[in-house]
Amino acid sequence: MSALASSPSEHLPVSAGEAAELFAGLADEARLLVGVSGGPDSVALLALLQDWSQPPGRPALHAATVDHGLRETSSSEAEAVGALCSGLRVPHMILRWAGPKPATGIQQRAREARYALLATHAEALGGAVLVTAHTLDDQAETLLMRMARGSGPSGLAGMRARVRKGGTVLARPLLAVPKARLVATAEARGLPFIRDPSNADPRFERARWRTLMPMLADEGLTAERLAVLAARLARVDAAIEHQVALLLPSLMLADEGRGGSRLRFGALVDQPEEIALRVVAEALAQAPGPSAELPRLERLEGCVFALLEAARRGAAMTRTLSRCVLALDRDGVLTLVPEPVRRRGVHPASR
Repeated sequence: MSALASSPSEHLPVSAGEAAELFAGLADEARLLVGVSGGPDSVALLALLQDWSQPPGRPALHAATVDHGLRETSSSEAEAVGALCSGLRVPHMILRWAGPKPATGIQQRAREARYALLATHAEALGGAVLVTAHTLDDQAETLLMRMARGSGPSGLAGMRARVRKGGTVLARPLLAVPKARLVATAEARGLPFIRDPSNADPRFERARWRTLMPMLADEGLTAERLAVLAARLARVDAAIEHQVALLLPSLMLADEGRGGSRLRFGALVDQPEEIALRVVAEALAQAPGPSAELPRLERLEGCVFALLEAARRGAAMTRTLSRCVLALDRDGVLTLVPEPVRRRGVHPASR
């Protein structure tokens, strides 16, 4: 594993005391699985967690590296991480992304494969918490990318420090730490790390945003300020979700054996539009039938705003969204049922 050229860093390494504060939320876990790519962020996280986990009663630490097989050097890089883990006395596993690779959307597909492999390994370890080395810089880049895609408050709240994905708990304890401090941490400890060339490849969206960050910072839009914005939006998002959780039970009606869910949608006419959007999104998530990803915000807005207008006029309306048929009657009751299975070339509405 080749180290970056060493040079004095103006950023201080993360101290043991800081690490103890950053990892405090992990102290009660039984096992941790740290994802180590071999880059400076994950190598520093590995070393900091290894030190922190030594006292009795701390979680058992494991590590894993995903070999995506996208570069000729990927296998040797994964083995080098294994050697580093061996030196630190941390059990390590190489997880390989097998099979043909997609011709487009490679970074997204690789990310999905990486999380799937790590989650499966975490489960095999007995439900270990998966710990990743996402940094303050990653949070800022994520926020900018989501802004460009038109995300709403939930998306602009950025990555969360702790979240459940499927059956796996994912923890990101370094979201408030600049990447430069993790580089400094690895350098100060003499730990080897690699530089992934895709991080600077302009073909990839995140890399393009990364090159823009210094110019944005010159105008005051620093990673720190973007992270503060994400934290504030996370507070707003949590408040809205809390209100929806309180409101939704009073809106739900018995399905009357129709195989769907029903709610008093007309009661949302006088609520803020954001509340109506969240209620319908939650109803879609809870709707019976095959699970599906929630629609993009623009589609959800178009559907819900049209339904609200119909409810104000006491009109009936039917829309299809996220594999569900949403039928509003003149009394303001909205029924959500799974979309009928289509025969090839025949849409149900044409029968």
